[in-house]
Amino acid sequence: MDGGPRVPEQRHPGTPAESEKSAALRFGVLGPVRAWRGEEPLATGSPQQRALLAALLLREGRTATATELIDALWGEEPPSQALAAVRTYASRLRKILDPGVLVSESGGYAVRLPGEGSLDLGVARDLAAEAERARDRGDLCHARDVLRRTLALWDGEVLAGVPGPYAEGQRVRLEEWRLQLLERRLDMDLEQGCHAEAVSELTALTTAHPLRERLRELLMLALYRSGRQAEALAVYADTRRLLADELGVDPRPGLQELQQRILQADPALSEPSAPAAETAPAPVRPAQLPATVPDFTGRTAFVRELGDVLASASGDGPSGRVMAVSALAGIGGVGKTTLAVHVAHRARGAFPDGQLYVDLQGAGARAVEPETVLGAFLRALGTADSAIPDSLEERAALYRSVLDGRRVLVLLDNARDAAQVRPLLPGAEGCAALVTSRVRMVDLAGAHLVDLDVMSPEEALTLFTKIVGEERVASEREAALDVVGACGFLPLAIRIAAARLAARRTWTVSVLATKLADERRRLDELRAGDLAVKATFELGYGQLEPAQARAFRLLGLADGPDISLAAAAAVLDLPPEDTEDLLESLVDTSLLESAAPGRYRFHDLVRLYARACAERDEHPPSERGAALSRLLDFYLATTAGVYAIERPGDRLVDDLESTEYPGLRFDDGQSALDWLYTESAALLACVRQASGTARLRRAVDLLWAARDLAESGANSRQYEATAMAMREATQAVGDTRAEGRARIALTGFLLVSGRIQQASAEARLSMECAADAADPTAESWAAQDRGLIALHQHRYSDGKRFFDQAIDGFRAAGNGLCEATALCNLSRAYMGMGNTAKAVEFAQNGLAVHIEVGSTMRLANGHYALGVALTTAGRHIDALAQFSRALTIFQDHRQRLWAGSTHFRIAEAHVASRRPAQAAQHAEQALALGCIGGDRMRGHVLKLLGQALSDLGQVDRGRACWQEALNLYEANGAPEADAVRSLLKPATAA
Repeated sequence: MDGGPRVPEQRHPGTPAESEKSAALRFGVLGPVRAWRGEEPLATGSPQQRALLAALLLREGRTATATELIDALWGEEPPSQALAAVRTYASRLRKILDPGVLVSESGGYAVRLPGEGSLDLGVARDLAAEAERARDRGDLCHARDVLRRTLALWDGEVLAGVPGPYAEGQRVRLEEWRLQLLERRLDMDLEQGCHAEAVSELTALTTAHPLRERLRELLMLALYRSGRQAEALAVYADTRRLLADELGVDPRPGLQELQQRILQADPALSEPSAPAAETAPAPVRPAQLPATVPDFTGRTAFVRELGDVLASASGDGPSGRVMAVSALAGIGGVGKTTLAVHVAHRARGAFPDGQLYVDLQGAGARAVEPETVLGAFLRALGTADSAIPDSLEERAALYRSVLDGRRVLVLLDNARDAAQVRPLLPGAEGCAALVTSRVRMVDLAGAHLVDLDVMSPEEALTLFTKIVGEERVASEREAALDVVGACGFLPLAIRIAAARLAARRTWTVSVLATKLADERRRLDELRAGDLAVKATFELGYGQLEPAQARAFRLLGLADGPDISLAAAAAVLDLPPEDTEDLLESLVDTSLLESAAPGRYRFHDLVRLYARACAERDEHPPSERGAALSRLLDFYLATTAGVYAIERPGDRLVDDLESTEYPGLRFDDGQSALDWLYTESAALLACVRQASGTARLRRAVDLLWAARDLAESGANSRQYEATAMAMREATQAVGDTRAEGRARIALTGFLLVSGRIQQASAEARLSMECAADAADPTAESWAAQDRGLIALHQHRYSDGKRFFDQAIDGFRAAGNGLCEATALCNLSRAYMGMGNTAKAVEFAQNGLAVHIEVGSTMRLANGHYALGVALTTAGRHIDALAQFSRALTIFQDHRQRLWAGSTHFRIAEAHVASRRPAQAAQHAEQALALGCIGGDRMRGHVLKLLGQALSDLGQVDRGRACWQEALNLYEANGAPEADAVRSLLKPATAA
């Protein structure tokens, strides 16, 4: 279709046999005056003829006299044959339109619209009314969505190209209405907490409409809520100066009041006045609760108490709608999780928008970081990977925004302390959180605290009876009491003991009681606090068949928060089907938990017990190392496959350590990346676990092949910690080959985060290690990294030398993709040396090699490099085309930081071609996404944004950006600080 806006009730073309005239007519005036029959555009004639059609359409069925139409087309100076011209235009239009659409009556004309939705203006009016109704009833999500659809009906200038005074008046009226709708939608954006996203759009709008104070007010508020107070105040200063210069007036009172509230840091400004969740058209409703046990027993008072607290959040209780938090504390095995899951399932109906669950691993050596949990929660709530920020604070803020307006229950299991929990609390009325922990969280403000003790003897006996059966227990009640007493009335111990008895029909209860009375098996442990759980595990372990016991022991060896079915199959060296049968049987005995379909985890104490069993019972002992070796092989082989899909033509995969156990295969890059990011925590844990063993080299190569985890910005902290651990481990054993590669992995992370000095030291040492170990692959990569560092330090000749070395090495190895990357980087060195022609030439060469080897994600780097070179050469249109291609690829491959860097380069091209409004918009996008290079690159973006804003006349806001850039440069010791000081000097002198 030729650009016409879609409207409701639009009919699509029928079959070829249908009459062309049967398709409904549609008209558009919110752009060029156009008409369609179905999907076919109709010729509406000359500008004057379109002016007549517009005048009739805008009357929406009312009759216009000939005099009115002449005034509309020509105003006070009509031609002598004006009436004849009107009749001619009407006659021509009548031939184009369906019979009965354009009618003559009372000496004038009218257009009878064929039906509802046939004029885009009418559709816009209906949608705007619907949005207003939605807002009145508090449904801001729907109101925003409807307003977006309304604004999408505008297609450029209203009545574009239509002459005459009537058209000009209507243009002004409809453009003003559009701006009012836009302000209304932006106002709701801010009410819903979408201030960071709104800054870019508001910056562009205030540039296009500099005297529109409401847009300036919204921009100030968006900047303030984004933590950019200085810029918000600078917007006010720019506005006051502009109004004084252009109109000789002061800002309106509302704008002045907002400035004062910002100066006073009014707390009411920090949060939206009426927040509501940003939901997708089909909201994601996670249902992550683990299965409740069918034989849940007792805890009646606790169930009622916790249920009342949850009811207060759902609005069913006396307290009304609040955000409820309950924290359950007690020793391991006391049944905290079982109780919390049971209560959560009972309350599911009160939380229709979903239930979230996570095991925080608080009792283990490596508790799960809150930012990792927030990333998983945001994905479960429908947030795309590319939209998930990097820092804990930003993730927590987005998490609260996504939950706002929803009724969601969050179960935070096995928490370490209140500090781990606080960022994970929803913070909105209607939501609730259940927390379990071994510590009593007295410092968790507002939490309802529950101390969970062991069962009463009656409850313990009831639980035992449900599992074993009434008939067997009734005749041996005293023996049954002895059993639950020996278990210390600990629910998990009772469950395992009862399951053992239930599986042995020839045993009596007395037999079990006698066995439990043996102090060699359980007495000391049952009387020793947390060690009581170990005796219970021993009972459960004793029930296992040999294959089950082997699975229990070996799976307990693997670090990581959980393990997938495929990874478990590697540990056990069994087909996935047999592995699943074993794991599900272990779940039935409560020795293993089902974290999610196809994923399993141990309770932290069960894992320790399983490892003790492996050390004691696994024969030969070498099988323990073999199991972990197979797991490492699985991760390395699979990750190498992901790397190969993402980077066809990169020969690195051929130079990784060989593996014996195979990995998974993927049909497409999307599923490959899904696996990598899902397995990231377990994969990095596997790398760390191999330090100091014969598996060290493979572990380092796995870290290298998984570099996407660092480059995407999604797993930065875990990747850095792992890379540093592997560097230390390789140094300790004196393996220079592995050390060189570990340092390359760490260098890559440091470059992404902008820590250039640290990266420089690591890259130098990695090259020395690679040379000593005769590892040409690592040496070429190290040369590449040193070249990039030289560029950051403006040592362009050194950069050229290192890139030449890298190109020679990659070319000798037949590594076309890495050669292409080095050629693109060499282009930047030539740019720094002032040889623009060479820069463009090498960037084109690099892109050509990228295309030749068929690279996917890295092809974006080729387009990016060529765009940078073309910008330097002054070929801005060509540069923007390259950046557009790069941006699409980076977004498709979830490379958020690279996408942000591309927005920065697009902004550079716009500044160079004197398009500051577009530059400011893309610079804001770069700030929102983040960039490769960390805080130093953020300084570059702020410096560029300041330039664009200053070019737009927003001098104070521009200076605020420069000041923030200077702060970042000084904190990082960046040489660009002097240039920014020069920009700030004139005002300082004044």
